[in-house]
Amino acid sequence: MKSIHILLIEDNEGDILLTLEGLEDSKITNRVSVLRDGEAAIDFFEKTTNKSEMPDLVMLDINLPKKSGHEVLQYIKKSEKYAQLPVIMLTTSSSERDVLSAYKHYANCYITKPIDVLEFMNAIAKIKDFWINIVTIPKD
Repeated sequence: MKSIHILLIEDNEGDILLTLEGLEDSKITNRVSVLRDGEAAIDFFEKTTNKSEMPDLVMLDINLPKKSGHEVLQYIKKSEKYAQLPVIMLTTSSSERDVLSAYKHYANCYITKPIDVLEFMNAIAKIKDFWINIVTIPKD
């Protein structure tokens, strides 16, 4: 059974719970870590030296306290150590400016969170299917 470490960077408690529930419903074993602000996310990457603690996939909100998701994305993608790390922007913003900025800074995909709970759960299932079942994620 395939297992990956997902780092969810999200400040909205409801979205955290829905995302965790959606990932848990899958038949794939995932380890999920949650960080609730952009500063904590950058701190995590700066302080984590143990390879086993590093995520295989990042799910990143844009509207975060302390440092925005855009700032976190730029930090990850400018780092030689983390640039290959797949980053999914998962946010409520459908702003064209946010979409363009995310792709300009090498986000691997941009998903606007559905407002409806069932649609949100369906989106998480599709993320899981694509990023865990189909895509090959680099391990180093």
